[in-house]
Amino acid sequence: MSRFSGWVRRMTAVLVLSGAVVALPVQDALAAPPLTTPWTAEVTPANALPDYPRPQLVRAEWQNLNGLWQFAGTGSITTPPVGQSLAEQVLVPYPIESGLSRIQRHEDRMWYRRTFTVPSAWSGRRVRLNFGAVSWETRVWVNGTSVGTHTGAYDPFSFDITPALTAGSNEIIVGVHAPVDSAGVPIGKQRRSPSGIFYTAHSGIWQTVWMEPVNAAGITRLDTVPDVAAGQLDLVVQAAGASGQQVRAEVMTGGSVVGTATGAIGAHLRVPVPNTRLWTPDDPFLYDLRVTLTGTGGGDAVSGYFGMRSVGKAMVGGVLRPTLNGRFVFQMGTLDQGYWPDGISTAPTDAALRFDLEQQKALGFNTVRKHIKVEPARWYYWADRLGLMVWQDMPAMRTGVSPSTADRANFESELRRMVDHLRGITSIVQWIPFNEGWGEYDPARIADLVKGWDPSRLVNNNSGSNCCGFDGGNGDVADDHIYVGPGTPQRPSATRVAVLGEFGGLGLASPGHQWPGTGFAYEMTSDATALTNRYVSVNEQLKPLIVNNGLSASIYTQPTDVENEINGLWTYDRRILKMNADRVRTVNRSVIQAATGLAAGSLVSLRVTTSGYTDRYLRHQSSLARTDVVTAAGADGLKQDATFWARPGLANGACFSFESRNFPGQYLRHSASRVRKDARDGTALFDQDATFCARAALAGTGVSLESLNQPGSFLRHYAEEVYIARSGGPNAWDAAGSFAADATWLPSTPWWRSGADLTAGAAQSLRVTTPGFTDRYLRHQDSLARTDVVNAASPEVLRLDATFYVRRGLADGSCYSFESRNFAGHYLRHADFRARKDARDGTALFDQDATFCAQPPRAGSTGVSLASYNISGHHIRHYAEAVHIAVPGGPHAFDAPAGYDQDVTWAVAPPWAP
Repeated sequence: MSRFSGWVRRMTAVLVLSGAVVALPVQDALAAPPLTTPWTAEVTPANALPDYPRPQLVRAEWQNLNGLWQFAGTGSITTPPVGQSLAEQVLVPYPIESGLSRIQRHEDRMWYRRTFTVPSAWSGRRVRLNFGAVSWETRVWVNGTSVGTHTGAYDPFSFDITPALTAGSNEIIVGVHAPVDSAGVPIGKQRRSPSGIFYTAHSGIWQTVWMEPVNAAGITRLDTVPDVAAGQLDLVVQAAGASGQQVRAEVMTGGSVVGTATGAIGAHLRVPVPNTRLWTPDDPFLYDLRVTLTGTGGGDAVSGYFGMRSVGKAMVGGVLRPTLNGRFVFQMGTLDQGYWPDGISTAPTDAALRFDLEQQKALGFNTVRKHIKVEPARWYYWADRLGLMVWQDMPAMRTGVSPSTADRANFESELRRMVDHLRGITSIVQWIPFNEGWGEYDPARIADLVKGWDPSRLVNNNSGSNCCGFDGGNGDVADDHIYVGPGTPQRPSATRVAVLGEFGGLGLASPGHQWPGTGFAYEMTSDATALTNRYVSVNEQLKPLIVNNGLSASIYTQPTDVENEINGLWTYDRRILKMNADRVRTVNRSVIQAATGLAAGSLVSLRVTTSGYTDRYLRHQSSLARTDVVTAAGADGLKQDATFWARPGLANGACFSFESRNFPGQYLRHSASRVRKDARDGTALFDQDATFCARAALAGTGVSLESLNQPGSFLRHYAEEVYIARSGGPNAWDAAGSFAADATWLPSTPWWRSGADLTAGAAQSLRVTTPGFTDRYLRHQDSLARTDVVNAASPEVLRLDATFYVRRGLADGSCYSFESRNFAGHYLRHADFRARKDARDGTALFDQDATFCAQPPRAGSTGVSLASYNISGHHIRHYAEAVHIAVPGGPHAFDAPAGYDQDVTWAVAPPWAP
């Protein structure tokens, strides 16, 4: 926790006690929400969201106006009920449809009324009335005087109410028009008649209302853009009532000022940030910021925060990837809707608001897609503080209705205000103007507008509808939505990274913890174990897509159930985590790790990243490690020498050891600084010498491998040989020049993709190894693959059908294809998940479908499993006599996890028909 956030909590504890007096009767009873959360009972009129609401522009004095207000529905908001008591009470800032509000119904138009007093200590200064957000049109009167109007549901606004104030008690009246889906305004998933994937509306005041004293010249906004390359913060200070004042900005950490700049209001100040500590999900470090207006009429002072990080895209190993601080980090996130059963759009407490983000981070996610909703400022503070990258959607207009000219103008106005409001949020890495074409128009132009407003982030012009060439091809992101998925998302182009913007939607009913009504999901499961198995299965399928298809991000639907949707990791009331947390965390982290190319149990090749040598790979030769050029035309032995099994570290399972692909039991290790391949000898020293810990790349993108038992020393290539080296050390191979690049390796698709060997050119039969069925063999019949009992007395045609020639893989010579013994030119291939025998048709798809990579047995110690070359995680499996390609826990009956490992393990037997 930074000094800043702790100070905000302490300040709040003092100031809420001095809040304004509300001239209202005693609190009425809470209108019971359809479903409560663990925080529902904590909400009272005395503590309705008491936390400081604007963490990036903090003033030391303020007064919270949340609490009970008088309320009434109305047919018009033109004539305020000045001096009149309203019949009902509403708890601000909860939307009127919520149980926490005490109203729990929708009104198209409504009045809010309360009284307040201004602290005497504020005398001589201007008083500003601030609203976090109100949906949708707002008109405000103080003591019968109109002080301002506002339209828009998602941006904060404020009014100078000083001229309307009187001594003693003052009256505020707020009139709100909330058309929801009866007008063409941005509404996201709100509906007056919610059903399916659309939810209860949230109307009226739905974020904190407060007052603050401000000097005549007052700061209104801090626009912060970190410039990592220059080690500076680009700061623009916006102000009102300023005339001739200057700005002083100070960057602080640990209470000490580390950088200062002065300049004009509205100008770009370049504030130095020496020895920059970068913000990442693993280290979400935040700097404090203090800004002061100086000069005659100045003196306004505010504090805030920011993180130093850069967002971009770059070619990484020939694939366009999104980058954070110049490095590719796989963005693994959730589709976070931001809805609550008690507060609808408004979390009951700040602890609840933090809970959702905290739990997602704890489950191993590093990203959140904030789905067609804008959150209160504190939500973004917690994302910044906890370390979650954010994709920020613009709330969509109505579906199925073409927006009018006026609707479009309003949309673009609200979109611009959202970008301006949130541009200083460190965690936001991507803007999404449209989702699945809802209310969409001119997506290419809109994307260009957003990019022009904020070139420091990626723009995804139409999530789920920009994947396939229908949008003009602009923006930075090609985004597929595939349910349940992950399927085969669009590949990246030369200008757009490839992401899976939505997938998943796996459901589980949780009686007693659901919204009233019948819940649904894209795919239902029977219990927590089945749900977890399926979650692990679909996420395991992401790994080959990252390596082979250029996938750079995935967004799972969704962190919690929401009203009728029961496809959450958590129930809607946040009381039950529906999956096994350890297994979810493990697979999520392994997917992110797989994006570095290192995943325990997988084959990998390590490419040199030093400029001019990027065609070279780490390999062993005559026991010594070195680097050599490896190409598709290279010799098999060279490709095998440049392929390693990434194993859990022999001396530390959180690190890695690299076992030779073609010399089982032999590992890369260092000895007398030289790296070599040796047989494991059972000593603790060998295991330590053969264990390397993956670290962030010392240069560019990739991974650096630090010695476990010589911290600070890294695997480095030097003059074609490979050492354990320490930058600036006493040896020639420790030379500091190019050290960082030489010690950075890019994990790549293995040059030899089979982890087990078959004899190419030989005739073989494949026998079932599942107990009770070991007399059955893989064969083809009427083109389809199946298993049947085969023995010496079987008919010749059956024995021929059960015999195949093992060929080098049609799509990749390091894998295998199986040609029919009695139908020359016909091969085993998969189509629609069924294995069959078909004639080779000359297409690349056929060759891929007919290529299988041999891997060690998944059950027992002998035999092989045959992995599909082009559908990740799938193996040839027999199931009820038929033969399929299957994935454990997949959606089909033949994906059943029970018996999977045995069913996909085949004994390589002598041919029945030589």
